[in-house]
Amino acid sequence: MGRKLDIVVPGPVALVSDLFVTARPRQWLKNAVVLAPLVFGRRLLEPDALLDGLLAAAAFCAAGSAVYFFNDWRDAAADREHPLKRQRPIAAGRLEAWQVWGAIAVLACVALWLAWLAGGGAVYVVAGYGALMVLYTMYVKHVALLDVFTIAGGFVLRVWAGATAVDVPLSPWLYLCTVLLALFLAVAKRRHEVLLLEGVAGNHRRALDEYPVPLLDALLQVSATATIMAYSLYTFSAANLPPGHRMMLTVPFVLYGVFRYLYLVYRKDLGGMPEQVLLNDRALLAVILAWGVFVLVLLYGQDLLQVGAILLH
Repeated sequence: MGRKLDIVVPGPVALVSDLFVTARPRQWLKNAVVLAPLVFGRRLLEPDALLDGLLAAAAFCAAGSAVYFFNDWRDAAADREHPLKRQRPIAAGRLEAWQVWGAIAVLACVALWLAWLAGGGAVYVVAGYGALMVLYTMYVKHVALLDVFTIAGGFVLRVWAGATAVDVPLSPWLYLCTVLLALFLAVAKRRHEVLLLEGVAGNHRRALDEYPVPLLDALLQVSATATIMAYSLYTFSAANLPPGHRMMLTVPFVLYGVFRYLYLVYRKDLGGMPEQVLLNDRALLAVILAWGVFVLVLLYGQDLLQVGAILLH
């Protein structure tokens, strides 16, 4: 009599864990940029505007997770050739097709519903973001240079959604800083991928063969310099800023943040996952938090003092 084989069926806990991992909750950090128009448009202390901004950010969290499910499903074969991505649940074969597409459908519906609740046309921006990311996954990610610009476009759509949700005009300075910072992070990520995969980068993604490391180093330097210059010009040229060019006090934080990230890219060989770098590097996290506190104090300090005085009386 033959030996009976034991079939291991993943339990509900394992399934939920795999779905959660594929949704990439760490990536939700990047959706904080949705709140930039709320903060810099000086509407942060308005409860209705704050709620709409948070709904728009949540919509992008759901939309982004839906895109990750689709990306992992389409790239499963290529991910199995990657030393890190091969452990992803879809590439490892732990999620079935109906589970993947069910998650995509649910997340997409939740994203559109939240964006509709945010109002101001945010639902159309979120839908456009989803379409752009599907195009990116299917085609654009394999085209050198166009791939990183599409990533930057995704961040611009995040800012646009935040602006339309809270009824704040999209500032040209915020647009420019968003594009340049997104390009900086995207180029750093491409550099990490090329070095990690060495001579077989093209097997994982065709566009990586078109990125020699010296070119990526040059693009990284250009985007870093442009980001610093754009933010510096913003601090004393943009409208709706505190008097006396006080916003320039935040420039050193941005300088250190960019320099620290470059140090981590070149010295520690990081940059492949910006959200992980942010969470793991205490110095970078500290300077970002300090920058945020300074920005809030400069933009809202007077308003908070008035609120405090009213409460005291």
